[in-house]
Amino acid sequence: MTLHQLTTGHVRAVVRLPEHLDTAAARAAARFLPGGWHLGEPGASEGLAAVEIAIGTADVTADADTVRIRLPHDSAVSASLAYLTYTALERVRQRRGKVTVHATALVPPDGRAVLLLGDKGAGKTTTALALAERGWVHAGDDLVVLAEEDGGQVAVWPGKPTAAVREPHAPLAPKHVLDLAPFAASPAPLGWVVRLAVHPGRTSALRPAVPLSVNEGLRLHELLTRYLSGLPTPLAGVGAVPYGPVWPLDAPALARWRSHLISRLAAGRFDYLYAPDAHAAAELLAKEAAG
Repeated sequence: MTLHQLTTGHVRAVVRLPEHLDTAAARAAARFLPGGWHLGEPGASEGLAAVEIAIGTADVTADADTVRIRLPHDSAVSASLAYLTYTALERVRQRRGKVTVHATALVPPDGRAVLLLGDKGAGKTTTALALAERGWVHAGDDLVVLAEEDGGQVAVWPGKPTAAVREPHAPLAPKHVLDLAPFAASPAPLGWVVRLAVHPGRTSALRPAVPLSVNEGLRLHELLTRYLSGLPTPLAGVGAVPYGPVWPLDAPALARWRSHLISRLAAGRFDYLYAPDAHAAAELLAKEAAG
């Protein structure tokens, strides 16, 4: 095994890899993860969590300080290595008051980040691109890291700096990847959470989401737990069966912190936005933010 220091998702850890493992595909995936994916010299490892990769039948085990992942060789030398080690460090993130969420974020001119929530196809990416045309700065598409800072302020740390966009006139064609620019270089305080629903025939409307409904509370719990469970990153790679066991990474203390974070989100501005298209959604958001 060889020892490295891994930085990804705004945390550092020690990673142990099989000798001579080809990590080129994982390094190339850095642009698709919040905080990149960077291997460095081992350096000082005291106090750092560890991830250990071995070759074999796909499996995950974990103790207090180390996550051990066994992968088929083809998965270990693919981009899956980057995504899996990122997910393995989600427990470390949450211990340090950070969490990966499926969301899109931007920073408007006032400097307070806006978090866009919504299911796949809700219009988050296209709305973000329309807001960037209006001078907003991208802070992550599809993957964003939230953090509770000293004093209880929730902040948005830079998320995934690329976006996959489908051509509207070729809905079945593969998406092309855009590097988002301008892109946030540092965290920004969270000022507004918006759950988005863009669909033709909708009338533009903005409605308060607080006090949170039971369903919204459940959606937020799922949002904050998604990457801790490992479900978005199957161990055998995307070419194999995409389902597997839930990773054994959670703990009661982390669950309590996530519930606390939901209460922090509910204490700020949180709205539902409906619009017939992304430009209408962006126009309403920009007007409200400026008002």
